[in-house]
Amino acid sequence: MKNQEIATRQSYGEALIKLGYENENIVVLDADLSNATKTIKFAKEFPNRFFDIGIAEADMIGTAAGLATCGKIPYASTFAVFAAGRAYDQIRTSICYPKLNVKICATHAGVTVGEDGATHQMIEDLSLMRTLPNMKVFCPSDDIETKWIIEEISKIDGPCYVRLCRLATPVIYDENQKFEIGKMVQFGDGTDGTIFATGVAVSEALKAQEILIKKGKDVRVIDVHTIKPIDTEMIIKCAKETEKLVSVEDHNVIGGLGSAISEVLTANYPKKLERLGINDTFGVSGNAKELLHYFKIDCDAIVNEFLL
Repeated sequence: MKNQEIATRQSYGEALIKLGYENENIVVLDADLSNATKTIKFAKEFPNRFFDIGIAEADMIGTAAGLATCGKIPYASTFAVFAAGRAYDQIRTSICYPKLNVKICATHAGVTVGEDGATHQMIEDLSLMRTLPNMKVFCPSDDIETKWIIEEISKIDGPCYVRLCRLATPVIYDENQKFEIGKMVQFGDGTDGTIFATGVAVSEALKAQEILIKKGKDVRVIDVHTIKPIDTEMIIKCAKETEKLVSVEDHNVIGGLGSAISEVLTANYPKKLERLGINDTFGVSGNAKELLHYFKIDCDAIVNEFLL
């Protein structure tokens, strides 16, 4: 990992500008949060292709659906708690059911929203979005991966949900990294265990990997940037090749990454998976990094899981 830290919402704003110049059909919608979601960058560059719908998330999704029927590629943004929560019905009925080409990019996901507290800490969105037919779900871990995903989903004809965070996280990859939709990224070949991580948890997993190797535990880290479609082949491979399996996510352990991996294991290669995440409770207000520690989804918790 590099020393530089960038929030994936910041990367999203920058990626939109590049995409705007590459494709004139790209339009961006926001629900009165463009300063926070960073879509304001696109608004300044392409004012005629930006639409601030106001505090009306359901209207924003409906408008995005309408634009998609006219050949546009809408990127609709607001906080995850409003995107996946408040506008769920519109996403389900107006976008997924007719399989419209709308990209929902939700920022401020997870407990790392921090001081905004439990009402704004969306820890159920992966569960909600991955159960929707026709929806593809992504959760990038750093600046490079986010920019790749934002551009790549413009080439997919259909609904996409991208989970972005408020917290600045380490830059993991370099510009030459090759990614593929639906294919996880592997760090190391350790056979003592596998750490499946997504989003902000990936950098924590990589820190834990370094510590564990020094303590005699050679583990591999798997970056799960695509939650749906899930990389079944990689999950089975790691289950066969490594002794212990652990998933880590800034999300409820019910319905998120751990659940998605468990479904694959149950159907293909039954093996125990330890799930680190929010244990069926709401978040609390506090410093983002302190909350990762409090809910045991940080580097220390991962290390302890392997040293028990």
